Amino acid sequence: MFLNTIRSSEGARKKSRRVGRGIGCTMGKTCGRGHKGQKARSGGFHKVGFEGGQMPLQRRLPKVGFTSLISKYSAEVRLHELNGLNAEVIDLNILIAANIVPAFTKKAKIIKSGELTKAVTIKGIKVTGGAKVSIEAAGGKVEV
Repeated sequence: MFLNTIRSSEGARKKSRRVGRGIGCTMGKTCGRGHKGQKARSGGFHKVGFEGGQMPLQRRLPKVGFTSLISKYSAEVRLHELNGLNAEVIDLNILIAANIVPAFTKKAKIIKSGELTKAVTIKGIKVTGGAKVSIEAAGGKVEV
């Protein structure tokens, strides 16, 4: 293959419409733009959402809610999900490897939901108060 032999595939490049070729066709004289007005002029377009000076819809409606940028990188782990892990020392890498939290997670927190039946050591993961009590009751420990 050479640079001078590269061609786009059939139908990938559509021919542009030839306008201004006389009054006998649809695209003659005004070229399909109609008579006068902003849209008939060259460069006569406005920004997206502009409503001719009227307060635009996106500004009229109330703004509701809040999206946290941190939540994308943090995850919650339920206590009963730790039962399925074979490791005795659990850290963030083990949770990612077991697909309990997404791969791009930077911090996780264990919450008390369900029961823990085996003794595990939690390392480098935040733990709620109730979850800490449950982990220690099962014979495990929490290292910060």
